[in-house]
Amino acid sequence: MHTLDRLFETILARRDADPDSSWTARLFAKGPEKCAEKFGEEAIEAIIEAVKDDKPALTSEAADVLYHLLVMLAARDVALADVLKVLEGRMGTSGVAEKAARPSG
Repeated sequence: MHTLDRLFETILARRDADPDSSWTARLFAKGPEKCAEKFGEEAIEAIIEAVKDDKPALTSEAADVLYHLLVMLAARDVALADVLKVLEGRMGTSGVAEKAARPSG
């Protein structure tokens, strides 16, 4: 099992845990909007480290981004497997062609 799959399972298992004992449960208790806000904060921190070209800090922030992305997905009942299916379906297709084929919205 891939690390992201294991992490997602752990996140799901902690959804109903005591918020005083689990950071993940604390995020869920604050609602999906807070989960999304936290993901955005972590993404900005990763961008800052990328611009500074600090590889160790970027690596750490990237891990935070992935974790908070998975929490945000779980907060809205989006399965990691579904996201991976979308990515798999895009493999072998030019990014330009794939974006042009998306429905307008």
